[in-house]
Amino acid sequence: MNLPNTLTLARLVLIPIIVLVFYLPYKWGPFASAVIFALACFTDWLDGYLARRLNQSTPFGAFLDPVADKLIVAVALSMLIELHASLLLTIPAMVIIGREIVISALREWMAETGKRASIAVSMIGKIKTFVQMGSITVLLAFDPDHWGAVLGLALLYCAAVLTLWSMILYLRAAWPDLTSTRAIGRD
Repeated sequence: MNLPNTLTLARLVLIPIIVLVFYLPYKWGPFASAVIFALACFTDWLDGYLARRLNQSTPFGAFLDPVADKLIVAVALSMLIELHASLLLTIPAMVIIGREIVISALREWMAETGKRASIAVSMIGKIKTFVQMGSITVLLAFDPDHWGAVLGLALLYCAAVLTLWSMILYLRAAWPDLTSTRAIGRD
């Protein structure tokens, strides 16, 4: 266990806290959950930075970091879908959650075939994550009828477009292996 992995585990621990605070029967609950979510997003950047800077990258961290990211995003988007009860929010949320499932399955399959490195995280993926986390933070902070929610929704659509773009890049990189007629495990 090292500091980057501890930060990743802390992000996982923050997920039920975000949910609990969001549903508290107080007006400040959603805003407080947005602050906690933003803190969790910061730990996502910080754990990666520290792992590289301190040379503390581990297989456990490489596994757990994307799991924590996907869980916190899926849980937050699920809460927002319920809160907004709107097709306008549900569509980009479904795109984002669906992409995460597709890319997770693709990465797992590529790892099994020994080609995991061919679908490494791209700059578009990093920008997508930044916009996605920002949009969710804003949407958690403001009621659906507040002008801030309109900004958050616009950012969520930007994140959904970037999500589709990054998925296309991943699939394009993996396409030769996905369409190969060779048996898995043979070269």
